[in-house]
Amino acid sequence: MSVEERVKKIVIQQLKAREDEATSEARFVQDLGAESIDSIELMAAFEAEFDIEIPPEEGERIQTVGEAVEYIEKKLKEKDFSYKD
Repeated sequence: MSVEERVKKIVIQQLKAREDEATSEARFVQDLGAESIDSIELMAAFEAEFDIEIPPEEGERIQTVGEAVEYIEKKLKEKDFSYKD
């Protein structure tokens, strides 16, 4: 399963969104109805799923499903690179 598919699955579960709503352009708050606690729980779910850490200030900047996918892919590459050192 790709990073995008895993992110969308989490978004659907956490925000009780329909599959067709969890598009790359979908904004967590405006389009999917997330409240601040939902956003925090969403970032925690991403951290658990991908075994990464998302600092709160960076999590606040992630506004869409697509931004979450890009951020997580970047973190995974950094993590993979650090293991090779």
